[in-house]
Amino acid sequence: MNKTILVLTGSPRTGGNSDQLAEAFIRGAQNAGNFVLRFDAGRKQIGPCIGCQACAGGNGGCAVQDDFAELSGYLQQADAIAIFSPLYWFSWPAGIKAAIDKFFSYYCSGTQTRVRESIFVVCGESDKMETYDSIVASYEHTAELMHWENKGHIVVPGVTAAGDVQNTPAIAGMEKIGTYY
Repeated sequence: MNKTILVLTGSPRTGGNSDQLAEAFIRGAQNAGNFVLRFDAGRKQIGPCIGCQACAGGNGGCAVQDDFAELSGYLQQADAIAIFSPLYWFSWPAGIKAAIDKFFSYYCSGTQTRVRESIFVVCGESDKMETYDSIVASYEHTAELMHWENKGHIVVPGVTAAGDVQNTPAIAGMEKIGTYY
C-alpha cells in the first residue's frame, strides 16, 4: 500500500550530508510508488513556541503565523514522517528544533495528526555513538508523545564536510530504506 511520507529535514545548509541522506530516502520512497512531501525546516522562518497556549482550544497547529503553518498542513496529509537532521551541539539545529517545539500545539490541543509512524536519521562529525544519545532520546520522546509508531533511528557518524556521506554505505542504505518504508 502506497503512503504519503513527510520528509522533514533540519539542516540550514542546502546539499549537506543530511540533505543527501534525505534525497536518497526520497528516491527510494518514490521508486516504491509513495508520494513524498518535503519540508526543509532549517531553511524556513519558524519562530519559537512562545507558550501562549492559544493552541489548547484549537484543532492542532500553532496560533502564531509563520512557516510552521505549511508544515502543519503536511502533518495532516502524511501517513508517515521521516526526519533527517545533522547533529548540532548534541541536539537539533535551531530551525528544526523550533518546528518540533511547535508540535506542542497538537499535544496541547489533544489533536492527532494523520502521521502514524516515524523514522529518524541523524548524521554528524563525531565517531562516538554516545554523542548522539540526546538527540535520539529527544526524537524517541517526540514520537511517543505524538503517538507515532517509532520505526527506529539511524546514526551516520564521521561525516563533516558536505559530501562526506557519499563515501559511506549510508546513501545506498537510505535509498533501500525509502523503498521499504
